[in-house]
Amino acid sequence: MTVRTKATLALPMMTAAMLMLGACSSDNKGAETASSAVPSSPAGPSAKAVLLAADGSQKGTAQVVETAEGLTVTVSVTGLPAGTHAAHVHTTGACTAPDFASAGGHWNPTKHQHGKDNPQGMHMGDMPNILLGADGSGTLEYTIPGGKLASGDAPLLDADGAAIVIHAAADDMKTDPTGNAGGRLACGVLSAS
Repeated sequence: MTVRTKATLALPMMTAAMLMLGACSSDNKGAETASSAVPSSPAGPSAKAVLLAADGSQKGTAQVVETAEGLTVTVSVTGLPAGTHAAHVHTTGACTAPDFASAGGHWNPTKHQHGKDNPQGMHMGDMPNILLGADGSGTLEYTIPGGKLASGDAPLLDADGAAIVIHAAADDMKTDPTGNAGGRLACGVLSAS
């Protein structure tokens, strides 16, 4: 399981890696450069969503990429109240304002209860909380182990789609079915990209 809550570390780390790889390249004909020696892993199927508030204003984006480990979900939020908020993958690709109830419950093809701290949990759509700073922005990256975007027995993008929802309160990680996460502040319908 991979969890990252700040994207600010990614850019310096990628820059340092690029500089190190560049230093390894060779000007000798026939010699392999570092960039050709490192195998590149092809990007898997992906989906994107624009997160909207009940008034239709944009509050962020979400991306889901299928990898060998599962589905890597990256959520970037701006303009919501500071603090800790639940972020979940919901089972239906519909975001009808004002309450976004149309998104249904959490994605749960395994029929478990809610939350990583629930002995009978967790839903596949349960993710860690996202921490939003004083400016109302934050980023969450989480890998849903074994998840599939469009293939397998229980793909995320099934006939009725899926959505990403940001809730008003933090998820307590144990109360079934919602984690006491409160109302829905923003919602985005996932579309294959």
